[in-house]
Amino acid sequence: MRISLFIFFTLIASMVVGVVFGQIPAYYNNVNLTLTGQALKNELANKITVTHTNPITYNDVWTVLQQTDLDPTNSTKVLLIYGYNDSDGNPTTDRTRNKNSNGGNIGDWNREHTYAQSLATPNMTTSSPNAGTDAHHLRSSDVQMNGNRGNRLFATGSGNAGNAGVNWYPGDEWKGDVARMMMYMYLRYDSQCLPNNVGVGTAVPTDANMIGLFLQWNADDTVSVYEMNRNNLLQGIQGNRNPFIDNPYLATIIWSGPIAQDKWNMTTSIRQLTDEIENYFTVYPNPTKEKIFVKFNEQHSASTNEQLYVYSVTGKLINQFFSDDIQNNQLEISLPQGLYILKFKDNDAVFTKKVIVQ
Repeated sequence: MRISLFIFFTLIASMVVGVVFGQIPAYYNNVNLTLTGQALKNELANKITVTHTNPITYNDVWTVLQQTDLDPTNSTKVLLIYGYNDSDGNPTTDRTRNKNSNGGNIGDWNREHTYAQSLATPNMTTSSPNAGTDAHHLRSSDVQMNGNRGNRLFATGSGNAGNAGVNWYPGDEWKGDVARMMMYMYLRYDSQCLPNNVGVGTAVPTDANMIGLFLQWNADDTVSVYEMNRNNLLQGIQGNRNPFIDNPYLATIIWSGPIAQDKWNMTTSIRQLTDEIENYFTVYPNPTKEKIFVKFNEQHSASTNEQLYVYSVTGKLINQFFSDDIQNNQLEISLPQGLYILKFKDNDAVFTKKVIVQ
């Protein structure tokens, strides 16, 4: 049986879900992951906001971190962000500590706001559930190490955590964690938690609020088992997840820059998807001086579900075609001079081609 255009694209969308997103948590089932750039950023921001259904208090954070920050190799200890040495006799540099040794004294661990409270606009508070009590960016940290960082901006560096001039380098082990937390805070709290207010770096071309530093760290330092465990637990506690821990490559799709770890194999399957579309229909000639022809392959069969939209470069709908307009597997379209977008879409995905009329 021949396959209609609508059914074809439904099958392709299913292929994307099954192949590209085979490892995706069910949390993202209603998220359109075929989007790119700002559109994907907005989609993910909405998801992590509407699912943040159980905000916690600042006092709750102690108990939460005793669960989420456990050392995967020793459940009696928490990992201390910025820490790197348990055997040098200096508690400030400790990487782990007994999970019950929390407080405000030397040798204790406390709650580090990786997005410093005073760098937010407006400043974060901890008096009620808000950005200041969101455990996705709160980490166990040695009291003195936490004080050393203070509200210093994150900046480039290498090796262990410490001052980078007047700024702060989180350490080779922790820089990816920091980057993914800063990206989460940007999506979740928007203008209150801009990346360029908490780090030093060059703005990316597509988003003046995002800096290349965090994209580089996200690519350089891949997701650890500790981060994944933390993300899973926080979904159960707060209701939402950090998408950049689930797949760092989402940051690459949104902001470009260095190619990060692709845990969902999106690059390979997007290429497969593109090949399927190219094999199913062609648009010619392109560029053209007169008419445009959309030619479907022999699998095509007319269906009442078929729709082709023609938009101007400014987004204005110019024309719309239905199944009755397709004759002999071909559409003939006349357009004035300009740049146009031909769009096929269904409920799950959108596929477009650009056409130039000279």
